Amino acid sequence: MNTLLGLKLVSFIILGISAFLILSVECQDNNDDDVSVMLALKKSLNPSQDLDWLDPDPCKWDHVGCSGKRVTRIQIGHNNIQGTLPQELSKLTKLERLELQWNNISGPLPSLSGLSSLQVLLLSNNQFSSIPADFFTDMSSLQSVEIDNNPFAGWEIPESLRNASSLKNFSANSANITGKIPSFFSPDEFPGLVNLHLALNNLEGELPSSFSGLLLESLWLNGQKLSGGIDVLQNMTMLKEVWLHSNGFSGPLPDFSGLKDLEVLSIRDNSFTGPVPTSLVNLELLKVVNLTNNLFQGPMPKFKDSVSVDLTKDTNSFCLPQPGDCDPRVNTLLSIAKAMDYPRKFAENWKGNDPCVDWFGLTCTNGNITIVNFQKMGLSGTISPEFASLKSLQRLIIADNNLTGTIPKELTTLTGLTELDVSNNQIYGKVPAFRSNMILKTSGNPDIGKEKIDATSQGGTPGGSPGSSSDDGNAQAARKKSNRWIGIVVFSVIGGVFMLCLIGVAAFCLYKNKQKHFSRVQSPNAVVMHPRHSGSDNDSVKITVAGSSVSVGAVSETHTISASETGDNVQMVEAGNMVISIQVLKNVTNNFSEENILGQGGFGTVYKGELHDGTKIAVKRMENGIITGKGLTEFKSEIAVLTKVRHRHLVGLLGYCLDGNEKLLVYEYMPQGTLSQHLFNWTEEGLKPLEWTKRLTIALDVARGVEYLHSLAHQSFIHRDLKPSNILLGDDMRAKVADFGLVRLAPEGKGSIETRIAGTFGYLAPEYAVTGRVTTKVDVFSFGVILMELITGRKALDESQPEESMHLVTWFRRIHLNKDTFRKAIDPAIDLSEETLASVSTVAELAGHCSAREPYQRPDMGHAVNVLSSLVELWKPSDECSEDIYGIDLDMSLPQALKKWQAYEGTNHMDSSSSSYLPSLDNTQTSIPTRPYGFAESFTSSDGR
Repeated sequence: MNTLLGLKLVSFIILGISAFLILSVECQDNNDDDVSVMLALKKSLNPSQDLDWLDPDPCKWDHVGCSGKRVTRIQIGHNNIQGTLPQELSKLTKLERLELQWNNISGPLPSLSGLSSLQVLLLSNNQFSSIPADFFTDMSSLQSVEIDNNPFAGWEIPESLRNASSLKNFSANSANITGKIPSFFSPDEFPGLVNLHLALNNLEGELPSSFSGLLLESLWLNGQKLSGGIDVLQNMTMLKEVWLHSNGFSGPLPDFSGLKDLEVLSIRDNSFTGPVPTSLVNLELLKVVNLTNNLFQGPMPKFKDSVSVDLTKDTNSFCLPQPGDCDPRVNTLLSIAKAMDYPRKFAENWKGNDPCVDWFGLTCTNGNITIVNFQKMGLSGTISPEFASLKSLQRLIIADNNLTGTIPKELTTLTGLTELDVSNNQIYGKVPAFRSNMILKTSGNPDIGKEKIDATSQGGTPGGSPGSSSDDGNAQAARKKSNRWIGIVVFSVIGGVFMLCLIGVAAFCLYKNKQKHFSRVQSPNAVVMHPRHSGSDNDSVKITVAGSSVSVGAVSETHTISASETGDNVQMVEAGNMVISIQVLKNVTNNFSEENILGQGGFGTVYKGELHDGTKIAVKRMENGIITGKGLTEFKSEIAVLTKVRHRHLVGLLGYCLDGNEKLLVYEYMPQGTLSQHLFNWTEEGLKPLEWTKRLTIALDVARGVEYLHSLAHQSFIHRDLKPSNILLGDDMRAKVADFGLVRLAPEGKGSIETRIAGTFGYLAPEYAVTGRVTTKVDVFSFGVILMELITGRKALDESQPEESMHLVTWFRRIHLNKDTFRKAIDPAIDLSEETLASVSTVAELAGHCSAREPYQRPDMGHAVNVLSSLVELWKPSDECSEDIYGIDLDMSLPQALKKWQAYEGTNHMDSSSSSYLPSLDNTQTSIPTRPYGFAESFTSSDGR
C-alpha cells in the first residue's frame, strides 16, 4: 500500500513539473506572440512621428500598456492614424482595452474572437468597411463597445454578441446595421446593460418583447425604419433617456407611470395616435419631451414649466390649438377609437373640436351624430360600449373589418338605432336582445353565438399533458448528481496539484518580468478628468458614451469624461470638424424653447444659444415638413457655399447638424437682428430709427459682401434672395449678408443659367421672374430695391398701400422724377439736412440704375461699392479688427487693397518642397475676422460641439 502511495506521489510530482515547464514555455511564447502582433500592427497602421513606437519592446510604446510583458492596453484614439488592422490582433489574449476611435483606419475589421480579457472596445469614427460575424465570440469580459460612425457594409448584430453577458454599454450609431433588433437583448442575457445606442441605422421591425425588464437607462433608436407600438417601454422602469424619433412607430403611447426616472423622451416624427397620457405629463423628473409630427389626438397636454416641450401646434390632431377640454362628442369618439387601438385613419381625418365638421365616417343632423359608417377600414380591436353614448345614433355600420370580441349589450339602450351591421368580422359570443324591428347583420362571423375558449385555461402545457415525464426527469437528475460526486472525488486531488503548479508558474512569471504598473497617459485631443476617488487605474469612474454615462472600469485616456463629475457640460468633439451634436444644440437653446426664437422664415426657425463660456450662436432649425426636396437642397447649398466663402460682411457658418429628420445650421450670432426690424418695425421692437449715416454704412457693407460673392471669391456666386430680413446687424450696427440657401454658382463670362425660380416677390429681377434665367445682375436688382427701402422706409411690396403705389420699384421710379415728390417720399425718420439730402439723392440715383429693367443697364456691384464708399466719410471699423494685420490702408482703392491683401495671403501658403509659394484656392476665404463678432476670448473649436 505504501509503495503504491509513493508511486502515485512521484507521478503527481513529475506531472506537476511537466506542467510547470510547459506553461513556462507557453508564457514565453505568448510574450513573443504579443511582440510580433504589435510589430504587425505598427506596420499596418504606420503611426505618425507623434507616436513614439520605435523601441523594440512594444511595452515601451506611447499609449500601450502591459502587465508582465503581456499587452493589456492599446489606446491610440484621436491621433489621425491611417492604415488597416492586422488579422493577428486576436492573439493579444491579455488585451483589456482597445481604443482606436477618431482616426482614419480603414479596411475590414479582423475577428477578435477569443479575446476573453477585453473589457473596452472603442472603434468609433473610422472608415472600417466590414465586421465579421464571429467578431464578438468568447468576449466574456466585454463591458463597453463603441463602433459608431463607420461605413460598414450592411450587417446584422451577430449572435456572437451574446457571449458578452457583462455588457454595460453598446453603441453602434450610424454603423449601417440592418435587419431587426435581436431578441437576445433581454435581462437574462444582459443583466447589466445600461446604454443601448443604435441610432441612424437601417433597422426595421418592432421593438422586441425581450426588452421588457431590461435595466437600460439610455435607449437610442432614432432615424430608421422601426415600426409598431412601444408598449414594452412601460416595463423598462430604469429608463432616463429614450430617443425614438424619426421612425414609423404607431399606435397609442403606453403608461409611463412606472418610469419614475425618465428625463428625456424624443418621439417626434412618428405616427403615434391617441391622447398624450397624463402618466407622461405628470412625471416628476421629466425635462425634455419631443412630440411634434405625430397624430396625437384629444386635448393638447400641458406640461410643467420646467419641461422643455417640442410640440408644434399644427403637426398633430389635437382637438384644440391650446390645452383645454375637448367637446364631449370628441371624447366619446376617442373612447370608441381606443377599443380599436386608435386607428391611424381616424387620427389623420378627425381634426378640430367639432366631429360634425368633415370628420371621416360620421354623419350628423343638427349637431348630433346619427350615422357611423366604418365599413372596410381595416379596423381591429373590439366594439366599444361607448357607442351607446351617441344617443342619436340611427345606423352603425362596422362591417368588413377584423374586429373581435362580443357585441356590447349597451347598444340595446339606443332607442333610435335602426341598423347594426357587424358582418364579416371575427365577432363571437351571444348576441344581445335588440328590438325586433332593428336590422341586425352578423353574417361572416364564424363564431357568432359561441363562447370564445381560451386554450391556456385547459390546465395543460402546449404540446404535452400536465406533468408528463416529471418522474423520469427527477430520476435522471438524481443519477447525474451521483455521477457528479464520483467525479469530484476522483479529480479533486489532481486539481489541487495543478492549482499548486499554476500558482508556481504565475509567481515565476511575476518575478522574472517584474510586473510594471503603467500610469495613465493623456492624449492631446482628449478631455480627461480624475476619478472621483483617488487610487489605481482600476478605480471605477463614469465616462461619457455619446451623451450618456456608464461605469466601465478604469478611465480611458482618449475618452471624454462625464460632465456629471464637475457640473460642466463637456461635449465629445473633434477639432476641425463642422458637425455639431444635436444634444449640444438642444442644451444651448434650452431645447429650442420659444423664448430663444430669434426669427422664423419659410424654411425654419432661428434660435439663440449660448455656450458655457458665454459665446453666443444662432441655430437655424429646418422645419421637418420641408427637409426633403427643396428644403434639403437649400440646406446642402448653404453648407456648400459658407464652407467655401468667408468675408467680414457675410455671416459665418460655424457648423451644422444632421440627426435623422433634424437639419440645423449654426451661425455666428448677430445681436441686433435683421435690417428689416430696424427699418420697418423699429417702433414695435422698441428701437431707435436708423440715422442716414448708419443706413449708408449698412448699404456699403451689403454691397461689399455681394461684390465679394460676385467677383472676389475664388468662385462667383449669385445670392438670389437679397432682402432686409437676410441682412443681419452686429452690436456695432455693421451688416452681414445671410441666408445662402438659394445661392447658385454664376456662369463664366456674360452668360446666364436657367434655374427654378426662387426668392421673394418685390425683389425679383423682371427677367428672372419671367424666364428663370439668372446672372449676377439679379442680385444687383435686389440691392437696388434695398436702397429704395433704406431711403423711403417702405417695404418692397406693401399691400396696405393703394394699388398704384403697392410695388416700391415702380412707385419709386415715378416719384423720383420730381424733386418735391421725392423729398416727401424720404423716410420721415431721417433727419434731413441739405448735406444729407444730397447724399440721399446720390443713393437714389444709384438705386435707379441698379433696378433698371434690362440687366445690361445695371452696374456691377463694384460700381455700387465705389459710389457708396465715396459717401461714407472716413469709414473705418469702430474697433481694430483682424483685417488690420494685412496692413491695408482703408482709404486706398479696392483694387489696390485687394492686391496688397493677396500678396500678404501668399506668404502663408509656402510649398514645403520649394522656395516658391503656391497661392491657395481658398485665399479669398480668410477675410473673415479671426474670431467672429460676439465670441468669447476663450472660444475654441471644441466649444462648437
